[in-house]
Amino acid sequence: MAICSVGRLQQLLKKGLDAELERLGLGRTGYFLLTTLALTANGHARLSTLARILMMHPTTVKLTVDQLEAAGLVTRARHPRDRRATLVAITPGGRERAGAANEALEAPDGALAGLGGMYRALFEALQPARLAAGDVEL
Repeated sequence: MAICSVGRLQQLLKKGLDAELERLGLGRTGYFLLTTLALTANGHARLSTLARILMMHPTTVKLTVDQLEAAGLVTRARHPRDRRATLVAITPGGRERAGAANEALEAPDGALAGLGGMYRALFEALQPARLAAGDVEL
């Protein structure tokens, strides 16, 4: 029952997330990538690190970075010390878009309004199960 319940909640959250992101011209992968970069201490990360954090194939991350770069939301540069690596950095416009997405997702009249501010409680309730399954602490 727990797996079915979590699966159904995931479907509902995904539907609401996609609706809000579509209004902002973002896909789910782009949103997760921008949010990940926005949460880093310096606003940038290696392509390989992003793939690992997002649990996505490196090609998917690269294609998403291509799209975000074309939209002016990220920049790409060679790593200063590792010529094999590429750094992806969030731009001010990318921070603004990620912030707008997060505000829309938390808005009382948004697609996820039904959660009624239960975001923190939901996170805290799921954390022990994630950790027990082998996830890292967030």
